Amino acid sequence: MYDVVSVEEKLPVVVGVDGPPAGLDIVDLAAAEAAHRDVPLTVVHAWPGRHGEPQRHRVIRPDPADGKHLLDLAVQRIHMSHPGLDVNAELADENAAEALLRWSARSCLLVVRHRDEAGLGHSWGSTAAYLAHHSSCPLLVHRGPVPPGGPVVLAASGDRSTTAGCAFEAASRAGCPLVAVHVCEPGADHRQANRALSASLSSWQAAWPDVPVQHLLIDEADIAYTAERASQRSRLLVGGLGEKGWFVETLYVLGSATARARRQCPVLLVPPGWPQPVAAAVTPRRRRQS
Repeated sequence: MYDVVSVEEKLPVVVGVDGPPAGLDIVDLAAAEAAHRDVPLTVVHAWPGRHGEPQRHRVIRPDPADGKHLLDLAVQRIHMSHPGLDVNAELADENAAEALLRWSARSCLLVVRHRDEAGLGHSWGSTAAYLAHHSSCPLLVHRGPVPPGGPVVLAASGDRSTTAGCAFEAASRAGCPLVAVHVCEPGADHRQANRALSASLSSWQAAWPDVPVQHLLIDEADIAYTAERASQRSRLLVGGLGEKGWFVETLYVLGSATARARRQCPVLLVPPGWPQPVAAAVTPRRRRQS
């Protein structure tokens, strides 16, 4: 077992790693998030042990030495890119979803990779899909290389929530615009819905005046198309965690062979009641081209 972050320290960013060492690009995303927050980073690998599938279903028996080697490679990679970052690691002898759910209660962010699994009806894999509804802290789902351009896209409910605040903070940090997408009810007055959306975002716009905001009101028939285009053209999608609305459920089913062949940006899911982000002092800077 590796070091465990003590309760006296800042809540860490926690990243789950699995699969071959070639897939360790996820730790780059997690390390950047930890460095931005000035908090430790904990790398977790769940060794199946006695909690995995029956032995007859495995071609090769999982070896804890392989898991430790994967963690060592991940830590080395992080130290190369962020030499000053406080990094810990844990080899967990339990189910991956259970290990990461346990960590979510004492973390500021979970970072996981989506995994295409046939027969699940979605493309995120069982661990990411479970955490998308049960994580106690925000969940960042890595779906490929982070696009260098494009806006942050917020799935806006029309209510004032910390989810919107997290989207504004991410857009300010990246120096990019924010697009607030709101789904109108059938027969709704779009002008009235737009006014309500503006009211729900007004306090966040006041806190982050450097973030240009665009409203996009769509009908239910446009949800799938909008979500797919946003996945390809944005640098981050932000929505509420645990919701059964259009955002998470639509992203689940964007797992066709055609969609998987295209680059898809990360997804940040924020749980209800998560503490609101604090806006840093705005300093003049040259905005990046989106």
